[in-house]
Amino acid sequence: MNKQKQQGVTLSGLLVVCVVLITVAIIGFKLFPAYNEYLKVKRTITAIAKDPEANRSVGEAKAAFARRTAIDDIKAIQDLDVTKTSNGVAIAANWSVKVPLFYNVSACMDFEARSQ
Repeated sequence: MNKQKQQGVTLSGLLVVCVVLITVAIIGFKLFPAYNEYLKVKRTITAIAKDPEANRSVGEAKAAFARRTAIDDIKAIQDLDVTKTSNGVAIAANWSVKVPLFYNVSACMDFEARSQ
């Protein structure tokens, strides 16, 4: 008689893996908008720093950023650090985002975007 050992995942093991995967997915879905906005800000700051028209003065760079935030729907940043350099302007932004995860647990993320 040939005895074969059964292999596979038990129902309780499958449920534990599913709960872990669903929890990670929910946390990822809640954190994604903050990272997406960071990428928008980084892209906008880089584009303004490379733009020759907005690169002339600090006021023009801030005005260009204000126009682009309205278009790209950027709400996290209200103030930029813009300094004049020898080859244009240097733009930097620092901000924090607090994302509620569940119950009284929140994720606090600090972002920093620079043009150079």
